[in-house]
Amino acid sequence: MTPAERRSLIARYASGPTLLRDTLARVPPSAMHWKPAPDKWSAHEVAVHCADSETNATMRIRYLVGEQEPTLAGYDQDHWARVFDYASLPVELSLAQIDASRAWTTVVLERLPDSAWARSGTHTESGRYTAEKWLAIYAEHLEVHARQILRNVEAFERSRK
Repeated sequence: MTPAERRSLIARYASGPTLLRDTLARVPPSAMHWKPAPDKWSAHEVAVHCADSETNATMRIRYLVGEQEPTLAGYDQDHWARVFDYASLPVELSLAQIDASRAWTTVVLERLPDSAWARSGTHTESGRYTAEKWLAIYAEHLEVHARQILRNVEAFERSRK
């Protein structure tokens, strides 16, 4: 990955919270807790998941850069959604957590030397995991979930016809 590609991904990473907030603003209030299927998440649950995921992500990049060959723990996101009852957690606090995590980490990312991007560890689910891989995944993470929320809205609207 070139420095220019990294800068582009960092910019996408930094803009993710605004994209997520703008997307959630398009969700009708009656659709926030609507699920497209029993085993799928509502828009509300997606936003809460993003807060947990982003919190984990902020520490993963720090372990990758700050430790020698760290082990990064995966987690069962569907289990977390049930155990922590994502449907009842406040969306605004989730969004505040995302905003803070991304802002805090963006500053770190922008200051990393080129040598830091080759740092690696082992992810318990996906094996070898580099700082560049982390950046590629998390630059897109909120974009993926924004699209998921929009698909929920489309399915909600179809279900009302």
